[in-house]
Amino acid sequence: EMQFETVVGDDKAVMVYRWHHGDLAIMHTDVPEAGRGKGYSNALAEYAIAFAKEKKIKLKVYCTFMQSYMKRHPEHNDLISTK
Repeated sequence: EMQFETVVGDDKAVMVYRWHHGDLAIMHTDVPEAGRGKGYSNALAEYAIAFAKEKKIKLKVYCTFMQSYMKRHPEHNDLISTK
């Protein structure tokens, strides 16, 4: 598995992804208890979006957090893969 990650104290928050037919498939996001509610998930989502834009790739969103993030930020809907 591949992941984007950020440090949360002695632990880390992660967004796990896979490559699927050239798309970045966001599988799940996990933030340690100590970091919940502090914006780590949002930061990981924003990083994944910036990564996709920079690489000119689309996102497949399986992660429930990322699905809700994308609903709150429809300006990024053009990044969602339709294949």
